[in-house]
Amino acid sequence: MENIKKAAVDFNGRDTLKVNEKGHLEIGGADCVDLAREFGTPLYVFDEQRIRDMMRVYKDTVAREYGGNGMVLYASKAFSCEAMYSIAKQEGIGVDIVSGGELYTALKAGFPAENVYMHGNNKLIRELQDAVDAGVGYIVVDSYREADILDDMAAKKGIRQKVLVRINPGVEAHTHAYIQTGKTDSKFGFSIHDGTAFKMVAHIMQKKSLELMGYHVHIGSQIFEKQSFVIAVEKVMDFAAEAGRYFGVRMKNINIGGGFGVWYTNEDPKLQLPDYADFLTTVLDAIKRKSRENHMEEPFLAMEPGRSIVGEAGITLYTAGAIKDIPGIRKYVAIDGGMFDNPRYALYQSKYTVILANRASEPCTEKISLAGKCCESGDLIAVDVPLPEVQTGDIVAVFTTGAYNYSMASNYNRNFIPAAVLVKDGKGEYIVKPQTYEDLVRNDVIPDRLK
Repeated sequence: MENIKKAAVDFNGRDTLKVNEKGHLEIGGADCVDLAREFGTPLYVFDEQRIRDMMRVYKDTVAREYGGNGMVLYASKAFSCEAMYSIAKQEGIGVDIVSGGELYTALKAGFPAENVYMHGNNKLIRELQDAVDAGVGYIVVDSYREADILDDMAAKKGIRQKVLVRINPGVEAHTHAYIQTGKTDSKFGFSIHDGTAFKMVAHIMQKKSLELMGYHVHIGSQIFEKQSFVIAVEKVMDFAAEAGRYFGVRMKNINIGGGFGVWYTNEDPKLQLPDYADFLTTVLDAIKRKSRENHMEEPFLAMEPGRSIVGEAGITLYTAGAIKDIPGIRKYVAIDGGMFDNPRYALYQSKYTVILANRASEPCTEKISLAGKCCESGDLIAVDVPLPEVQTGDIVAVFTTGAYNYSMASNYNRNFIPAAVLVKDGKGEYIVKPQTYEDLVRNDVIPDRLK
């Protein structure tokens, strides 16, 4: 079997994730065994430098290849907390949000509302009102009802709210069906092919308090094929040209969404920072080419990377507990976490790379399945992963858990959602504090008749 030390160092070409002289996994200069001892497990750990490097590679590419005529938006749904918005603000990028909770968190962190884009296929009235009152830059409209409500809100406030229309180009990315969002049959957006996108534009053009700035497209997640993005952009650019001729409205803004893939296991491409720059450059070239072909001004670009910014920056640390070996069938290693801190295996059968953080340089000698502590047979984190022979008390590290792990965590079985720590220059600091039992019962109420 492949030596884990080699895999840990090589999997993404990062100096900030490596095996140190003690044979321990190290992230951001911090020994993971020390982190587990200081902060406890389960524990989400984030590499601040990796987050900043990914934000910069996109921002620098837009500056270099598109004259700076655009804004990178961090997709909050990947991992939302005040510290992430603070980093985004420092790096000079925007954010996209999909709920009132994400908006509140961003504003509480001092993030400028004008650099916020709001999404959602069924935005609540209070969420739209909060967005309008806060002065968010753009709202991506995803229903007729939403356009009507938003127009009324903007009129009462005496403003013209800038909006984009979410377009469904009918492009199917090669990814899991549950995370494909660009197909014609989707709860998101308006289809180009059945004419509903054109009708939605007509509807918005009748609104006096909405300003149609352009279009948004997002075709899915965990995509490694450039051509899927290129085709989607081409379709939207052609649609914008047609709508422009008919309605006399220029597309000033195109939002190409996100969805760039990341490394989870060696079945995935091992993308380096320049690969992401090349990926984006290819899409920008398509926008420039279609602008020329359709005799349009190049639109302001918005893009929404989330998973690719924070996914590989995060790992989760656990402590191994019960070990159950069923001869000839499977060996289970139970951890102190589970589907309450990472539901992605239960949802998608997602695959992960797993190592022992305290014995990271040892070769693999067996395959095990990593089981959680929840009262569910399907509570698994990884299946048939190679490890050295695991012992109770070992520190287990699961890679690439920065995106959609904390975001999708729950208190199932009244377990705690783990704390999150941000690491830089060997020092770890809380960005999400640990929960307590009191947190679990804080909103519980016993009616008088039950007392």
